[in-house]
Amino acid sequence: MATYLATALKRLVLTQPAGLAAAVRLLPATASLHTAGGPLAKNWNGHNAGPQRWLQYNKVIYPPQQPDEPARPAYVCHQKTNIKYSPKKMWYVASFVRGMTVDEAVRQLSFVDKKGASYVKEAILEAAELAVKRHNVEYRTNLWVAESFCGKGRVFKGMRRHARGRTGEVEYKHCHYFVRLEEGTPPAHYYPAAPKTGEQQLAEWEEAMRKRKVTGSL
Repeated sequence: MATYLATALKRLVLTQPAGLAAAVRLLPATASLHTAGGPLAKNWNGHNAGPQRWLQYNKVIYPPQQPDEPARPAYVCHQKTNIKYSPKKMWYVASFVRGMTVDEAVRQLSFVDKKGASYVKEAILEAAELAVKRHNVEYRTNLWVAESFCGKGRVFKGMRRHARGRTGEVEYKHCHYFVRLEEGTPPAHYYPAAPKTGEQQLAEWEEAMRKRKVTGSL
C-alpha cells in the first residue's frame, strides 16, 4: 500500500497543474479509496473510475401506472468499490443478508466476525439513507435487501521472499460490493425450495393420475 501511495502521489504531481500542493491536498482522501468516485479512483483502477452501471438503475424512469395496477415498490441501488478484501470471502457475507430487512441485516452483521461484514453493513446503512433522502422512501425501516452480491476488483501482484534465494508471487485482491434495497415486506422464503426427490415426483404423478377425469368414460 505504501508503494502504491507513493506512485499515486507522483502521478498527481505530474498531472495536477498546481504541482505538489494540489497532490498533498488530495492525499487525505486515500482513507476512502474503497468508495467509488474518489479523487484517486482513476489512478487506482488504471483507466476507469470503477463500475458505474449499477448506479444507473437509480435513474430509470418508469411509465405511469394504471389505477388497477399494484403499486410499484421503490428501490435504491448502492455500491462500494475497491474493498481490500477477497471476493471469495465477501461472497459469504453478501449471500448471508439476502432477503433480510435492513434492521435485521444490520443487527446480524454486527455479530459476524468477518472483515467484510463491516463493509456490507456500511453499504446497507448508506443505501437506506439515500433511499430516504433521494428516492422518496418514507420509512427506512420498511426496506429489505432484494439483491446483494460482490464482484472481482483490481488485483495487485507482488513478490514474496522464500528460503534459499527463491521468490514467490503474492496477489493483493480487491472486490466490489453491490446492494439493492426494496421497499415493502420481504418474502417468507427468499431462496427457492430444495428440488424434489424422485420418490416425491413419482408420488405426485400417481396422485395426479388418480384425480384425472377421462372424457366419455362411465
